[in-house]
Amino acid sequence: MEPRTIVITGASSGIGEAAARTLAQTGDTIVVVGRSVQRTQAVADDIGADHFIADFSRLDQVAELAVALKDKYPRIDVLVNNAGGIMAGRELTVDGHEKTFQVNHLAPFLLTRLLEDTLLASAAKVISTSSVAHALFGKLDIADLELTKKYSSSRAYGNAKLANILFTRELHRRFNEQGLSSAAFHPGGVATNFSAGSKSPLRFMYGSGFRTYMLTPAQGAQTLVWLAIGEPGLDWRSGEYFAKSKPARTSRAAKDGILARQLWEESANMVAAWLP
Repeated sequence: MEPRTIVITGASSGIGEAAARTLAQTGDTIVVVGRSVQRTQAVADDIGADHFIADFSRLDQVAELAVALKDKYPRIDVLVNNAGGIMAGRELTVDGHEKTFQVNHLAPFLLTRLLEDTLLASAAKVISTSSVAHALFGKLDIADLELTKKYSSSRAYGNAKLANILFTRELHRRFNEQGLSSAAFHPGGVATNFSAGSKSPLRFMYGSGFRTYMLTPAQGAQTLVWLAIGEPGLDWRSGEYFAKSKPARTSRAAKDGILARQLWEESANMVAAWLP
C-alpha cells in the first residue's frame, strides 16, 4: 500500500504529538502542525516528519496553512483537527471571534473547507478531537455562538467540543457519499497542561494530584491512532463519536441534525471572506 499523508494539527505536544510519534512508525508521511516554532520543529525533526507553523487564533495563518498543504501534498488521506484549548476568560481574536470558539471549531472548520477538494479527491478521513465536556458543559445557542451574554470558560469549551461533533456529523451528511469519512472522539482524561491558563473547573483536575490517575498522552492518543489507521465502514462508522476505540454516547444536542446544519451555515458566514 502506498504511504498515506496524515496531517495532524496541535501536534507539538499532548495527544497530537503522541499520535504523530506512533503513526510515524507506520511508514506514512506525517505532517506536524503546531503554533510553537521550536516545539513543532523539534517533534518533526525527532520523528522525521514534515512540519508547518500556524496559530489558529489567526484565520489568515489558517488560510496560509491550507495553501501550503495543497501545494505540497496532492493527496491528504487523513486530516486530524486536534488543535484546541481552554482560555482564561472571554477574549476576542484579531478576527473578532471569541477565542475558544475560533481555535477549537472555527479555524478547523475553515481549514477543512479550504482543503475540501483535496480531501474529497483523496477519499480522506477527517478526525476531530472532541471531549466528554460537550455533554457536561455544552449548551449551544445558534443565536449566540460566541457567548456574548453568558460566558464561562467551561461553557465556551463545552460548546466548542459540541461543535466538533456536530461538524463531524454534517461532514458525513454532506460528503460521505463522495467518499469522505469523518469521526470525532474523546481522548479521555489526559495529563496535559492545555487548561492551565483557564478559569474552568477542569484546571483543578488537570493541575492537581488527580494527574496521577489520568491517562498519559500516548494512552489518550490511542483512539485517534485507531481511527487514523482503521477502515471506515469496516473498523468504524463515519459520522460518529468514539471513546476507547468504540462508539460512545453523546448528548442529545450532539445528535441534532438541524443544529448541525445551522452551525455549518453560521460558521461558513463567519469565515466567508476566506472561502473561495
